[in-house]
Amino acid sequence: MNDPLEYEVAVVGGGPAGLTTALYTTRLGHRTAVFEKEGGRHAAVTHVHNMLGVSENVSGEELATHAVDQLDHYGGDFYPDAVESVTRLSSSDGPRFRLEAARATVDADRVVFATGFRDRGPDVPELERFTGRGLHYCLHCDAYTLGDGPVFVLGHGESAAHVAMTMLNFTPEVDLLLDDREPEWSDETAAQLEAHPVDRVDTAVVSAYDDESIPDDEPPWLGGLSFADGTEREYLGGFAMYGSAYNAGLADDLGCELDDDGAIDVDERRETSVDGTYAVGDVTHGQNQTTIAVGDGAYAGLAIHKDLRTFPKSVAEIEANGDGESDSSLERSVPAAPSDLRARMRRVRDAETHPGLRGPSPGRE
Repeated sequence: MNDPLEYEVAVVGGGPAGLTTALYTTRLGHRTAVFEKEGGRHAAVTHVHNMLGVSENVSGEELATHAVDQLDHYGGDFYPDAVESVTRLSSSDGPRFRLEAARATVDADRVVFATGFRDRGPDVPELERFTGRGLHYCLHCDAYTLGDGPVFVLGHGESAAHVAMTMLNFTPEVDLLLDDREPEWSDETAAQLEAHPVDRVDTAVVSAYDDESIPDDEPPWLGGLSFADGTEREYLGGFAMYGSAYNAGLADDLGCELDDDGAIDVDERRETSVDGTYAVGDVTHGQNQTTIAVGDGAYAGLAIHKDLRTFPKSVAEIEANGDGESDSSLERSVPAAPSDLRARMRRVRDAETHPGLRGPSPGRE
């Protein structure tokens, strides 16, 4: 095996939370690597909503591509590779970890889990092919696009019932589809539903069909659903509410504590129960919001920098060296950022102040 590549920060997951963390740590002078397996959940988003300054026409894949370009611009490394294991290394200098991926092995001082979660989809033939084009999972993202038209909510639990009632804020036509399953909501929720103009449909949903008004050369959109009793109902779109599964396996294997629902438990700094590891984005709360994920990444990036930065030296560190470190000793370690990242800082600065000036990309020393 080749010697592992050395980093201060390794981020597992290249969605908005992971890439934001990496952008912060890279720009704050810490050599950073991001691992992202192909086809992450956010990359499948057709339109990024509620992102200030970002057009609704931008997809998750386009946003990620731009973020990876930014990371490279500032000197971070991106590996389109799936991390298979994260293990703790014995070290007297603080936390140290090894990440084994399919095509690379790296050692890092800090690890960030930004591994997200998976939606549990509906068991309805043909319906999932309309994901993002009539089938949705995030009320706060997509209720706006379904306003003032016939809408379904597919599910039989508490979340489905409450989403159905919430959708009455946007449209008077809401169907709650149980798909031939017994409801699992509380008596209080049942009483609420009874008082709201939500049409409950118990019959099994057997298939989904296209909106025939969409031209053949454009991606298909949902037109409606067919039921076991032979009826059909047209819908503008709707939500599948069957819960989610957190991608917390790597963190769990390392010993990080998980919440009751399987999310990674973190503190206000986004640090897990294992010293030196952090978690950001949906794997910690499932909010399913790009803007919240970005905020998580910023919090973690700043916290990691404060944890890793060399200066200022604390009084305890200075006193631990007897009479204190000499000026010459400190001067030899200043500045603390790696020389290749400092070279990149100069290059980026020159490009911003002199747009016509372009130099070769500095390599790692």
